[in-house]
Amino acid sequence: MTSLQSDARAAERGAFASLARFTLLGGGVGVAASVAVSLAATLMPWMVANALITVVSTVLGTELHARFTFGAGRRAGWHEHAQSAGSAAAAYLVTSAAMFALDAAMPSAGMRWEQAVHLGASGLAGLGRFLVLRLYVFARDRTALSATDVLASARMLLAAC
Repeated sequence: MTSLQSDARAAERGAFASLARFTLLGGGVGVAASVAVSLAATLMPWMVANALITVVSTVLGTELHARFTFGAGRRAGWHEHAQSAGSAAAAYLVTSAAMFALDAAMPSAGMRWEQAVHLGASGLAGLGRFLVLRLYVFARDRTALSATDVLASARMLLAAC
């Protein structure tokens, strides 16, 4: 096995380990957030509930990912929180669009449909956030992002799908 193949396999193993931690931590926060959005939406408009819960869950998720998922081993700084918030804003748009589509297709959809659609949209948005956080926000050396890291992450995500 060549050194390049060995580096690619090591990067792929690191990507799988990061995805497992991202899924466990981020997924746990995401499931809790989904329940919280549905419950909060009984007290306020859904868009407001989603925005509020998105902010809280993004801050919590960024801290967990900084400390555990991507191996920074420290608290996230304001810069990482701001960058993570950008990816969360995109995720917010995806989940909101999914909920608007559900409302257009089924105006009287119940909480189970809302949960299913919200969790599905959150899962897709989460894969995108994983790539942004792994390859940019928490990358050890952003200027030296290698093609091996990008390819390993892309292959790993395709395998996961």
